[in-house]
Amino acid sequence: MGDHCVFCKIIRGEIPSNKVHEDDQVLAFTDIHPAAPTHVLIIPKTHIETIEDIPSGDHLVSLLTERAIQVAKQLNLREGYRLVINNGDNGGQTVYHLHLHLLGGRFMTWPPG
Repeated sequence: MGDHCVFCKIIRGEIPSNKVHEDDQVLAFTDIHPAAPTHVLIIPKTHIETIEDIPSGDHLVSLLTERAIQVAKQLNLREGYRLVINNGDNGGQTVYHLHLHLLGGRFMTWPPG
């Protein structure tokens, strides 16, 4: 894990979070700067900086997506939701620990905003 990574510190319990789901591979918690009424971050417990750093053939994105769907059901996002992975500075990634955004609780517009 990254010693200075904020998400790794959350995984280790050094920084508190509002956990929504946790298992041996994934942690999901509410975003402290929500972009929608429901905004949950789903992260792997293994430190991987970007989506491009996932080893070829690894099923990590599938695992994160499965957990996001589970959390969406848990939070009763029956009307729909958005899943987003930002990659790199120009892609809007601000924390370099792979994470999936689960956004819901309102009508989503395009472009996002």
